[in-house]
Amino acid sequence: MALTGRAALLAALGTLPVGFFAPSWTGILAVNIPLSLAMMCDYTMAAPVRTLRFTRTGDTSVRQGDAARTDLLVTNPSGRRLRAELRDAWPPSSWTSETESAGAHHRLTVPAGERRRISTLLRPTRLGDRHADRVTVRSFGPLGLMARQGSHRIPGTVRVLPPFHSRKHLPSRLARLRELDGRTSVLTRGEGTEFDSLRDYIPGDDTRSIDWRATARRTTVAVRTWRPERDRHILLVLDTGRTSAGRVGDIPRLDASMDAALLLAALASRAGDRVDLLAYDRRIRALVQGRASGELLLALVNAMAPLEPELVETDARGLTATALHTAPRRSLVVLLTSLDAAPVEEGLLPVLSRLTKRHTVVVASVADTRIEQMAAARGDTDSVYEAAAAAQAQSERRRTADQLMRRGVTVVDATPEDLAPTLADTYLALKATGRL
Repeated sequence: MALTGRAALLAALGTLPVGFFAPSWTGILAVNIPLSLAMMCDYTMAAPVRTLRFTRTGDTSVRQGDAARTDLLVTNPSGRRLRAELRDAWPPSSWTSETESAGAHHRLTVPAGERRRISTLLRPTRLGDRHADRVTVRSFGPLGLMARQGSHRIPGTVRVLPPFHSRKHLPSRLARLRELDGRTSVLTRGEGTEFDSLRDYIPGDDTRSIDWRATARRTTVAVRTWRPERDRHILLVLDTGRTSAGRVGDIPRLDASMDAALLLAALASRAGDRVDLLAYDRRIRALVQGRASGELLLALVNAMAPLEPELVETDARGLTATALHTAPRRSLVVLLTSLDAAPVEEGLLPVLSRLTKRHTVVVASVADTRIEQMAAARGDTDSVYEAAAAAQAQSERRRTADQLMRRGVTVVDATPEDLAPTLADTYLALKATGRL
């Protein structure tokens, strides 16, 4: 039961003649009794809320920042006309602003025995599953004085997927891949270690690529062409420990790492390589294995969507053991983690040799753009101190990277905007030199 503003206004207006002409109990009763009777009749004539039936349809997944539409089909089985206000409640992170969240409030009229469809637009700001809370309905009588109110739990879930902003870099990297693979008209020799075909010698070709046996059977000099290796295994390892929770700009480090992993996975799958994903801190948070090229990206984004940074120190020994178990044969292991000195020196370095003995290892890390800005700042005392602190932080980061590179690890350290394309270029460089 709910009292409307119209009833309160009528009650307030009724006090005026009572106060001026009949300031007594008789005057009060003369005004309030008719109003109370009208309110009771209005409440009785309002359509019941408990008997309403709801069916939810609409989008079940959406990329972060995009709009998703969820529909409610409201059926009124009663014999009274439904005049109602309805609120389809979702978590606050389902919208980018209060203005958009106001779209969850609807006014509708449903004649007896009929149904109506209403739509709510969501624009989620966080990854993961957004669950509908409840549907609250306030049913008004024909006079608008009283209302019946009740709530229904109508299950609904919208999975918010990573936005994959770095997909804009994919066409240029695919073009470079085609050049390496020798499938374009660009005069670039396909590099790699897998034999592709024979062709006639062209002045300027490397004489070491001449195939003398084939030349002996032909009237012209034949040279071997090569192509990048195919069907190689790539294991993407996401560190979801406490260091991934740090924010760089407007996003957590984990989100930037996932974006870079998606670009590399898309590129590698087009190159004919097999890609797996492991997310780990102290236990496995996500694992994607054995997916075909056409199913890979969908499987990855669905596995990444519910991932959140865990405020625990990553177990480097457990991560290494799980990675070795997931990739038993020689692979490219791409570890997306932090280059902070303490976690690397105390956790990763003591167990790194177990990975580098069997696999080619790349460590990719998100650099803080704010530190770069501080390092370049000058002008006053505070700026100088900030620049000194930033220079020290950069020096420690370079020292940590040098320690990794001395152990045979390729290090990629870039800002969130540059991490994905830089990691993709590193993959292409490794492929071109036959190191996969």
